[in-house]
Amino acid sequence: MSGPPNAGSSSKDAKDATKPNNDNNENAAITTPALTAEAFERQLANAPADLQVQLRALLQQLSMNPEAASKAAPKPMEDHKFWKTQPVVSHDEVVEDEGAIEPDVPHDEIRKTPYPLPKEFEWSLIDVQDGKELKELYELLTLNYVEDDDAMFRFDYSPEFLRWALMPPGWKKTWHIGVRVASNKKLVAFISGIPQDLRVHSTVKRMVEINFLCVHKKLRSKRLAPVLIKEVTRRTHLEGIFQAVFTAGIVLPKPISTCQYFHRSLNPKKLVETGFSRLGRNMTLARLVKLYKLPAQTATPGLRPMEEKDVGQVARLLNTYLANCEFAPHFEEEDVRHWLISRPGVVWGYVVEDEKTKAITDFFSFYSLPSSVIGNKQHSTLNAAYSFYYAVHTDYEALDTISDAAEREQARQEQIKERLQGLMQDAMIMAKHHEMDVFNALNLLDNALFTEELKFGPGDGRLHFYLYNWRCRDVPSSKVGLVML
Repeated sequence: MSGPPNAGSSSKDAKDATKPNNDNNENAAITTPALTAEAFERQLANAPADLQVQLRALLQQLSMNPEAASKAAPKPMEDHKFWKTQPVVSHDEVVEDEGAIEPDVPHDEIRKTPYPLPKEFEWSLIDVQDGKELKELYELLTLNYVEDDDAMFRFDYSPEFLRWALMPPGWKKTWHIGVRVASNKKLVAFISGIPQDLRVHSTVKRMVEINFLCVHKKLRSKRLAPVLIKEVTRRTHLEGIFQAVFTAGIVLPKPISTCQYFHRSLNPKKLVETGFSRLGRNMTLARLVKLYKLPAQTATPGLRPMEEKDVGQVARLLNTYLANCEFAPHFEEEDVRHWLISRPGVVWGYVVEDEKTKAITDFFSFYSLPSSVIGNKQHSTLNAAYSFYYAVHTDYEALDTISDAAEREQARQEQIKERLQGLMQDAMIMAKHHEMDVFNALNLLDNALFTEELKFGPGDGRLHFYLYNWRCRDVPSSKVGLVML
């Protein structure tokens, strides 16, 4: 889950995943010094439309945007008033030995009472099974959680989505923590955790995923976020869990990995009308629609919606596939049942069944997270699909004959690349059938094998992965197997 424990900043800092990068000034950075950005733009405008898209994507992947680079520069550790007091890795620390930063705390030494809040506030457990309280949480997040930098889009988590996200196997009500105004009981802040078995390199740990840290916009000066983080930490300690995983769109001490968002247009006309994307020079709307047109029907034989009878096979298939990653969850059958079987309007799961053997050879899934479109007269909602978990049929017997690790990995990628591209094109076709406007994916797992070929464009958003109370060597984005909502 993608909870951004950002101690006291605005919600838009948390996760800027809602827009593609439409800035083109960086193009001059890869030309000769005499070629200005404007001159490069004029030359690029003469290129075919599909080549323009590919070149702009390449420029962004090469990170030729000095402004973006400066935004990502980490602050000195002493400037992090909250995080310098926590068991996290500093930016200048080189991790050699992995493991806990602080030892587990004996139960009788763990604080038994909640941390104090400013006198005008009080703690409140949020019952997400209660319709009234769930609506309160929905309204808090909708109005105060994540916006893009230009305040054009805001994530719109539905009540059904929140139940799915907050009630996985092993969920605990005591980890759905709210803060209310004492006088009128208005919900003004929230943080949540869910249990997760996570493999970090070779070590499997039961951790807690921190998500949905949100403080009302008018109360950000009250420093409620650090208290929320300390309180959820206290409550997880009481359950014997001393490590956590979280993500944020800002640089904190210290990311173990950083992934970039990529976007694939499914409804170009609407994306242009909402300002999500724009027409480049020498590009017409008709040409853009043609460029991103998908086949009407899927192409993978045996593709069908995932059913209850598939749970066991999908769990084995997914865990085997995720073994290629260095940072990935472990899925029990009950986890697959909760996260991956379709829930209308929330998540969709599809499997590929071999016609002869009836074995499940592949599967993919995606979830829906719409955004409210702010101040647009034509559209109020942008329907976004996000790539979730998948697994691709792989001939592991052939790979096991290759002893060199790098050669084996290259052979694995070559083996699955074409099939993965077909599966993800089918995923986008199904997303379009469910009236999605854009298909989003991070460059984790093997997503880099399909983003360019399927005409994904790089976005502004980068998502940083963090571990709390665990030292960990850096993980390449392609070896991250944890997909957080």
